[in-house]
Amino acid sequence: MTLCMDSNSATEKMKEGIVVQDGNYVFKEEIHYTVLKTSLFFSGDGFTVYDCHGQVVFRVDSYGPDSRGVDELILMNPQGCCLLTVRRKQRPSMHQRWEGFKGERIDGDKPTFSVKRSMMIGRQRAGVTVEVYDNQHEEYHIEGCFSQRCCTVFNAKKETMAEIYRKVDPTTGNLLGKEVFSLCVKPGFDAAFAMGFVLVLDHISGDDSINDDATSEPTVHPTVEDYEDK
Repeated sequence: MTLCMDSNSATEKMKEGIVVQDGNYVFKEEIHYTVLKTSLFFSGDGFTVYDCHGQVVFRVDSYGPDSRGVDELILMNPQGCCLLTVRRKQRPSMHQRWEGFKGERIDGDKPTFSVKRSMMIGRQRAGVTVEVYDNQHEEYHIEGCFSQRCCTVFNAKKETMAEIYRKVDPTTGNLLGKEVFSLCVKPGFDAAFAMGFVLVLDHISGDDSINDDATSEPTVHPTVEDYEDK
């Protein structure tokens, strides 16, 4: 699905959507990624993100079995270049707050955006607000339940910018296990920025309920066809 607007409007829209990497991950078409959360029990695990052709687009390594204590996470491209750093803010607060930095964060860097939990109503509820510091009026809200892989990112106009949802095995119709899910990024929105949300939501929500659903679906692991399926 392409974004239909005149060239000047399209250019402005694309500029508004650039947060992380100077437009390298902002597209005129809707983009569907497959996000694979790797093992929780070995070092060097984290996330690997594939495009519709099965090519790696993003990765997060060294998540580790003690990941809940990690205060800083780095989103990288396939070659290991740092695109984005998200860091838990240390100041005590009723809200879990994270800050995002372009590239690799060094001491003294100012954050580009902040992510905070906006509703204290249980771990499974996302209820997250994102504020972009470079643009005083740019704000996003994330609604849904990340532990169930069902979230939507809205802009201030309540337009959908990105979605997280479960994947279905096209051959059986069964839901894939929650370690693999879809990230849909709308035209003009920064895909690396959207993936930064996934890292923060994973920490805010935790994976406590990843295997304790009221109804248990069979766990199906992804195949090559799954990366090609939207």
